[in-house]
Amino acid sequence: MSQPQDRLIVALDYPSASEALQFVDQLSGQILWYKVGLELYLAAGPSIVQTLRDRGFHIFLDLKLHDIPNTVRGAVRSVSRIGASLLTVHSAGGPHMMQAAVEAAAEAETGLKILGVTVLTSMDEPQLAATGVHRPVPQQVELLAQMARTAGAPGLICSPLECASLRRILGPDPLLVVPGIRPAGAAAQDQSRIATPADALRDGASYLVVGRPITQAHDPSQAAAAILTQIASAL
Repeated sequence: MSQPQDRLIVALDYPSASEALQFVDQLSGQILWYKVGLELYLAAGPSIVQTLRDRGFHIFLDLKLHDIPNTVRGAVRSVSRIGASLLTVHSAGGPHMMQAAVEAAAEAETGLKILGVTVLTSMDEPQLAATGVHRPVPQQVELLAQMARTAGAPGLICSPLECASLRRILGPDPLLVVPGIRPAGAAAQDQSRIATPADALRDGASYLVVGRPITQAHDPSQAAAAILTQIASAL
């Protein structure tokens, strides 16, 4: 993962396969990784993952599974058949659910890696407290991260603000996939815990997930190139 393109995941937050693929065509040759989230997956189905894989891209499937262990186990089996490389599961589902997801991915032998979601980047402490969790956000992130790792998850989703502490606590092994990335001067929009690409990488991020700063840019190709330059400067 020594090249900037190895570290950047662009979020395809589009309502249809045609719009997503039209955007992908604009970034031809620049991007290796794309994120397919709920909006696009529910609109286009598993075929969008297979189409992107056939074009040579790596896919981060961001479904944030959260259900009883047996249901999650079955869902992971299904995902393993369509060629995604990374899949999100909510760590808040508990250690048995996380373990079921990890076991299903291992049994499939397709290389699918499970990422435990800690606390969404849209949430701050008042939002967390509204769900009945009264720990500070960093403490809740650490608790869920350690639980996911104990259950065998090879990676985690965390905001940029918790990246350095998780890397220090958990060491070099886990993948840290970090959304909430905003280039210097960009609007935060609905994200509460954000950082620049360079800062996140210096704090130990493995992958950076960037959506609207590229997809909604006047010139997406230029915006992607600028972020890749910032990544290169931090590597």
